[in-house]
Formats: sequence, C-alpha cells, structure tokens
Amino acid sequence: MLKAVKWSMVRLPKGADTVLDLFKTALAAGFDGITLTAPGKYDLAEVLDAQQKTGIPIHNINVANHWKVRLSDPDPAVRDAALRETMDALRYARAVGGSTILQVVGNAVDPANENAEQVWERSSAQLRRALPLAGELGVRIACENVGNGFCASLADWIQYLDSFESPLVGAFFDIGNHDRFDGGAPAWIRALGSRILKIDVKDHNHAARKNCALFEGDVDWPGVRAALHAVGYRGWATAEVPGGELEKLRLVAEGMDKALGKT
Repeated sequence: MLKAVKWSMVRLPKGADTVLDLFKTALAAGFDGITLTAPGKYDLAEVLDAQQKTGIPIHNINVANHWKVRLSDPDPAVRDAALRETMDALRYARAVGGSTILQVVGNAVDPANENAEQVWERSSAQLRRALPLAGELGVRIACENVGNGFCASLADWIQYLDSFESPLVGAFFDIGNHDRFDGGAPAWIRALGSRILKIDVKDHNHAARKNCALFEGDVDWPGVRAALHAVGYRGWATAEVPGGELEKLRLVAEGMDKALGKT
C-alpha cells in the first residue's frame, strides 16, 4: 500500500509556496506520492521540473472542474466542455506519470433536468468518447459516485461501472464517503473487488453525517483492512482529511499507516 497526500491538504509557509516546495513538503511528511488537479491549476513545466528534482510520483490527477462543468449537465455544450476537461486531464496525467484520473460522473440534483437516469445516460455516453484516448495514453478513468445522489446502492454502482465493459474504467473508492451507505465501507470494498482502482482515505461520523479526520468517526478500520486484503488491493491510498503544514501532515501520514495496517 502506497500513501499519497492530496494537493489541497498541503499548507505552505508564506514565501515558500512553489510546486517544488509542495512536493518537498509531501515527501518530508512521509508520503510516497501526491495527487494534483488539472487542467488549469498547475503549470506542466513547473511540475515536471519539481518532479525531476524530488522524484515524487504523481499517481493521480483529479479532473479540475467536474462538479461545475459536468458530464451530466442538461446543456450538451457544457457536457462537451466537460469531456474536453476529462481528456485534458488524461493527457496531463500521462505527461506527469499518473496512472488514473479521478472523475465525478455527474450530479443528480435536479429531478426534472439532471436526475439519476439522466446522469447515467449522459455521463456514460461522454466517457465512452474518452475511452479511445485513455487507451492510447494508458491512463484509466477512476469514477467517483459519492455526494452526488448517484448510484448509492452497490448493485447500481457495479452495473454502471460494468456497463463500459472496459478495464480502463473503474472506481475511485472513498472509504469515508461510502461508510454512510448500507453495509459500510468494508462491504462495498468486498463487492467492488478489482473494480477499485484507487482509494481515498478519511473517516465518517454517522451521527453527524459528516466526513472527518481519521479515528474521529465510525469507520471500522479493522474491517476495512480485512476487506482490502480479501480483494487483494495493492496500490495507492490518498489522504483526504483536514491538512496543514509539515507537522500536521506528518501526523496524517502516521494515521494512515495505522488505519491501513502499515504499523
């Protein structure tokens, strides 16, 4: 298991806020890698220079505007813009050595114009248009379904992922977000199995119905570890919890080791 930190968690001191500083801080905190977001956030040349100087892997790229510029938007022009962002993220991931992009597939918030059925139809149609490029680049599309009112049941999510009939499409599984659903995170891990391409790591407080820092919620971490072992998951686990400067990030890295059974 390799642990990564999300770019948005790293707080840098004033005057030390370059990409190189970001990467150095992630390594000093004890992380094996990092995730970034694209397109539009980080200059590629600066990222490649910082990566060459530090050697840090960038294992994943989050599609930058997938919540606002959605593959499921009622407007076809917006859906096409979302597809362009997905494809740009694929290209960026390939350029920096990432093996996946994280893609929120849509937002089922409007019963009339953007409901679950429409999200399914529109997002899957757009993602199929991205698959040839994903295959050419060797970058997989890791879909996320949480917080968007879409596929909150295991059966639906499995059916959606399997409908692509492609090893290029799988799940970016978020432990805290899925723990709110029936069966909790361990049950989802066991059922999704090899469909899980990457995992995000945080806790979830069931009473408050909010995600939270590690060990401040109700996630069954021994159950999560057993489930990951049962399905043979070996790969990247990215922290997605409150961040901070170096010392706080070191505590997060230690917490991830504890949660995932590395210590």
